[in-house]
Amino acid sequence: MYDFKADPGLPTAEMYRELVGAAGALVDGESDPVANMANVAALIWQFVPRLNWAGFYRVIGDELVLGPFVGKPACIRIPMGQGVCGAAAANGETQLVADVHAFPGHIACDGDTLSELVVPVLRNGKVIAVIDLDSPESARFDGKDAAGIEALARAVESHI
Repeated sequence: MYDFKADPGLPTAEMYRELVGAAGALVDGESDPVANMANVAALIWQFVPRLNWAGFYRVIGDELVLGPFVGKPACIRIPMGQGVCGAAAANGETQLVADVHAFPGHIACDGDTLSELVVPVLRNGKVIAVIDLDSPESARFDGKDAAGIEALARAVESHI
C-alpha cells in the first residue's frame, strides 16, 4: 500500500517536487503503462488542488485517445490539433489556458471547466501522450503549475 500525503500548506514549487517524487516512486519498476498513468492521475488529483479533471490522453495514430483519469466521463477521441489537448499534442508545447471559452476550437467535455493546463509527454522527441488538468476556476493555472507538470511529464515519460 502507498501512503503519499499532500500537504496543502506547501508552496507550489515544493508541492510539485513532492508530486514528482511520489510519481517516480510509483512508476519505478512497473512496466505497465496503463497502471502507471492511472496511479499518476490519482496522485495529481491528490496533490493539485482545485481541479475537476486530471488525466492522460494517449497519442494513437493521428488522434488522442482517452487514458486513465480522475473526474467526470470525458471525450474519448480528440483529433490531433483540435482543442487544447490536440494543440499541445500537435505542436509539442504546453498549453496554459486561463479561459477555455476564449481558446479557438475548445472542446467542452465538461461544461464546468473554465481553465486548463495541458502538457505533452515526450519520448525521444515525439509526443506520446498529454497530461490534462482542468479546473472550474478561471485562470487557475500559472507558470509554476506548468513547470511542475512539465517536470512530472519528464519523470514518467519512459514509464508510460
